[in-house]
Amino acid sequence: MGQTALAGGSGPSDAPGVASGPRPPEPSCPEGLGELLAAAPADPGAQRRHGWNPDDCSDNIDVHEGGLVFERRPVAQTTDGVRGKCGYWRGLHAWEICWPPAQRGTHAVVGVATARAPLRVDRYAPLLGSDRESWGWDITRGHLYHRAEEGAAAARYPAASGVGGVADAPLEVPERLVVVLDMEEGTLGYAVGGAYLGPAFRGLGGRTLYPAVSAVWGQCRVRIRYLGEWRVKPHSLLHLSRLCVRSILGEARLGEVATLPLPPALKRYLLYQ
Repeated sequence: MGQTALAGGSGPSDAPGVASGPRPPEPSCPEGLGELLAAAPADPGAQRRHGWNPDDCSDNIDVHEGGLVFERRPVAQTTDGVRGKCGYWRGLHAWEICWPPAQRGTHAVVGVATARAPLRVDRYAPLLGSDRESWGWDITRGHLYHRAEEGAAAARYPAASGVGGVADAPLEVPERLVVVLDMEEGTLGYAVGGAYLGPAFRGLGGRTLYPAVSAVWGQCRVRIRYLGEWRVKPHSLLHLSRLCVRSILGEARLGEVATLPLPPALKRYLLYQ
């Protein structure tokens, strides 16, 4: 599975016993992500303004510390969600989620939601990502969810490489992970251990999206720490040309960039490398 190392960290090493072979291309980081993560963290007031919303959560969730942490009550046979206070419609945003592995249970989903996404269901389920209004990564099972109630398949994330005919086990997600929402490109991705894992979802532009989590574990405590926004500078003609070329090719044909009669540097630029 490909990861892109960020400043201050490196990706996980290959698992022992897995045969060497071709690897998927390394995912390209959103423009400005390295700069954003290297900057000083947002001040405590800003973190609270971007924290969990006590007025926008399931009745089974209590928000503490001005929005920095929530706790799910030990209620059986429900899945409960919470949204952040701030919605994002432009710019690059990142926030850290701290969720102890022992407090995750069968469904621990981290992602984003619109203001219309449901925040409670009376069963254990991947609530975040169940409909068209939310997108989430189940950090217990390693699956991505969007429109799950409509029968949409749950893709593995990061994508399994299947190197040597051996199926990859789901990534063991540590206590802290970073959610990366790029509303300029319309993508949602995640970083773990200083490595960006690549886009998990695309096509999110044109919406206002909020940080969101859904949980099933009684008395789990999930913290959020807003890392900041990367201020988008006016786009250069070069960048606008890149967007035009990528739009003409479409996501399914980006692999054909390598065949274009362009210098290698321009090919890398088209692929955000």
